[in-house]
Amino acid sequence: MNLLIVESPAKAKTIEKYLGKDYRVVASVGHVRDLVPEDGSVDVKNDFAMKWQIMPGKEKQIKIILDELKKADALYLAPDPDREGEAIAWHLLDILNSRGALKNKKVYRVTFNEITKKTVQAAIDNPREIDQNLVDAYLVRRALDYLIGFRLSPVLWRRNLGRSAGRVQSVAVALVVAREREIEAFKPVEYWSLGAECALAKSNFIAQLTRFDGEKIEKLSIENKTSMDTILAAIGEPVIPAEVINVEKKKTSRKPAAPFTTSTLQQEAARKLRFSSKRTMSVAQKLYEQGLITYMRTDATNLSQDAVASIRNFIQEKYGNAFLPGIPNIYVTKSKNAQEAHEAIRPTDAARVGAGEGDEYKLYDLIWKRTVACQMTNAEFDSVVVDIKPNIKTDAIFHAVGTTRTFDGFMKVYIEDKDDAEEEGETKLPPMVVGDKINITKLLPEQHFTQPPPRYTEASLVKKLEELGIGRPSTYATIMSTIVDREYVKIDKQRFFPTPAGWIVAAFLSRYFVDIIAVDFTAKTEDTLDDVAAGEQKRLAALLAFWNPFNKVLESAKDVPTPEVLLEINKDLAAHLFPDDNRICPECSKGTLSLKVSKYGAFLGCSNYPECKYTKNLAATDNAGEKSGDENGAKTNTNNDLGEGIKFMIGRFGPYVTDGKKNASAKKYTAETMTLEIAKELLSGEKKKAEGIELGTNPVTGKPILYYAEGRYGAYISSNKVNVSVKEQPDLTTATDLINNKKPSTKKTWGKKK
Repeated sequence: MNLLIVESPAKAKTIEKYLGKDYRVVASVGHVRDLVPEDGSVDVKNDFAMKWQIMPGKEKQIKIILDELKKADALYLAPDPDREGEAIAWHLLDILNSRGALKNKKVYRVTFNEITKKTVQAAIDNPREIDQNLVDAYLVRRALDYLIGFRLSPVLWRRNLGRSAGRVQSVAVALVVAREREIEAFKPVEYWSLGAECALAKSNFIAQLTRFDGEKIEKLSIENKTSMDTILAAIGEPVIPAEVINVEKKKTSRKPAAPFTTSTLQQEAARKLRFSSKRTMSVAQKLYEQGLITYMRTDATNLSQDAVASIRNFIQEKYGNAFLPGIPNIYVTKSKNAQEAHEAIRPTDAARVGAGEGDEYKLYDLIWKRTVACQMTNAEFDSVVVDIKPNIKTDAIFHAVGTTRTFDGFMKVYIEDKDDAEEEGETKLPPMVVGDKINITKLLPEQHFTQPPPRYTEASLVKKLEELGIGRPSTYATIMSTIVDREYVKIDKQRFFPTPAGWIVAAFLSRYFVDIIAVDFTAKTEDTLDDVAAGEQKRLAALLAFWNPFNKVLESAKDVPTPEVLLEINKDLAAHLFPDDNRICPECSKGTLSLKVSKYGAFLGCSNYPECKYTKNLAATDNAGEKSGDENGAKTNTNNDLGEGIKFMIGRFGPYVTDGKKNASAKKYTAETMTLEIAKELLSGEKKKAEGIELGTNPVTGKPILYYAEGRYGAYISSNKVNVSVKEQPDLTTATDLINNKKPSTKKTWGKKK
């Protein structure tokens, strides 16, 4: 009998079905060992020696593995084919060796990019040893994150500046804050455009003014209404006879997008399905473990020859030869070192059109469509450009563009969404030739203002991090959830907004730890990890290159007095805190306002304290915390009037609803998510009984794990009388980890017999 170890119970069940009675497949349920959570677990004075411990709750899982190993002749370590998977295999091997469990046992490392019978068997037939270079890259990354967390975070805690700082997460927060600075500093510029409603026979279309009085009309050429009125007066009143003076026709085509990488899957799932990165990866993990898709952590865009052949066969049978290119479409991976896996994310069987239910079905459908489309022919278009000259004394030319899709190609299956830009649509024009007579029946002047850069969505922030070379496929989901969980950013209408804590942490780091949030530094660190993984740099050299300069900055920053730190942060955030440059206290009119911090969060305080006790809380929302509101410290916002005399408010203790007589907490809601029905339910005090969603069975206890969307303290999971709070519905592996690793209660049981 052979023992094969994977990470997840679901994957173990699928693989054991493929391998049969000669194999026992057991799950480690993720990582089994981690650094001891105390200062000194990475010994910087002893070549960065690392002190490990078995993770809480994992001793039971190790015992299961040890018991099964006694009956086995060989051990196959088969965690995922990336650095984290290699690290899990390395940890397991070290633990089992230290306990003398591998004596006279053969040990193999196997990896597979998809969970199909053919691929799993091929991996077992071609085992290898653990790749120490991949392990070293993991060790460097883990040590760096630990050193920053345990050395930098206390600098924030002692000054009440933030909860923690991370190597990559801090850069993400800095990007969100930098974008907000751009938005706040943005000054809109007025401009006008002039359209013309044109009529030819029974067809109407719109053309835009592109030339006037010998000058080319560009976006900002018509500056104001006065300029527009001058143009309108010169052109005259419709109906204006006009003539087609130029017609240009050309054929264009559009190529299909590459198959999904981890990053592009998260971006497209955010755009099309409104999934968070964490939700996307959780669902993708389930699809992978069921053998429905290939490994979902990858930055490669290539497909195997077998996969391409299968996809092309499906296209030919389903859509015909017209949709099948003569030779396969090839996509080149842009990443410098696509070490995470060897293929793009694709269905394991192109002929399987649908799979799963709910979220799984939606994500599988997205992956399937993108994969099939990537091997289809280009979409083809006819493009027509027409110039129209009114029959007037003044030189003026109107320009119209028409686009018609003449062949669907890949667009018959899939069209990629775009960030912050409208997808090019089809605009049809009537057939025209030079000399055709046109009537301009109406002039359409329109005022515009330039727009600030858009705030980041999850999709656009992941895309930006990838462009900058920051983070890796396995980290994007964690980055997104971490910056929200730490309350450095908030999400409203799918957009990231920095919180006061985010502003402050970014300002502090940019002043005292500029390298930590410097894009070049963080990207270079990722390159270093790639070099270690490729065997081009040694672990110790990589750690020293980081630690020596970081430690010098750390030591100098630790001794800076807090008042001096706050002074620097006040300078940095002056434009944000006081956009009108007015710092006079609105209550006493004598003191000036400045940023203060306490264990309860950031606030503006008066310099005339204690004579003046005015404060403005920055920790809730922009309309929260000033004394000049209602009795709960809230300002009335008529936009939050829900109807029937009920309003949604923000008070000093957070969101609530009120009917003027009774208030009810609404901490889980925003102005966008609150409805009149929800408010009535909150005010009535009646709560619907929560219905649990079964996530699966806990492999340790054999008991079901249930997810509850609403509890007394928010969402939670429960199994065998153990409850754990969660932010959102987790996958089975995560839920199992949380349940099994929960520390026992320390509450005293007075009067109960032991």
